Amino acid sequence: MAPQPLPCARPTRADAARNYDRLVTAARETFAKHGTDTSLEEIARRAGVGIGTLYRRFPSRTALLEAVYVDEIQSVCDRAYDFDRELEPFEALEAWLRSFLGYGLSKGSLASELTVALGKESPFFQICKANVQEAGHLLLDKAKATGEVRADVELMDVMRLVGGINMGRDIEPEQAHRLLDIVLCGLRPAAS
Repeated sequence: MAPQPLPCARPTRADAARNYDRLVTAARETFAKHGTDTSLEEIARRAGVGIGTLYRRFPSRTALLEAVYVDEIQSVCDRAYDFDRELEPFEALEAWLRSFLGYGLSKGSLASELTVALGKESPFFQICKANVQEAGHLLLDKAKATGEVRADVELMDVMRLVGGINMGRDIEPEQAHRLLDIVLCGLRPAAS
């Protein structure tokens, strides 16, 4: 099954695409540093565009949050496919889970605000989730096929464990990575 297209479309016209990319980048950086309630005027200023350009592309704060979230989800998925091409199966899974953990540690209130605005079961989140699961299944299934991961491990088990590490928003990155090491050890088959 091929992943579904993610729910935000980047414009195809070159100048519009450049402005879109600048706005999404400025929003991502600003949200990460100052929170999602940062003024849209500040984001437009950081992107080097006028506020009218921002509102033409993103008519609401929620639309901008969606674009940033989709950009991050696309990056998570792209890394899975890159790791699959570049690394052995278990190493690819491990690298992806480490990057997924890093994404979770840095995303802050973005997903929370979108969940409030759209609802956890919205089509937007369902499509994003399906794409992440498609990428995760690729890596997990290959690692299971080589015998490096227990046959009874399900992707949602792994995703809940890794997601649970992020539940304490005040967790230190060092502790988060130690917890992920424990999860990774638990994925391995028992020694005979």
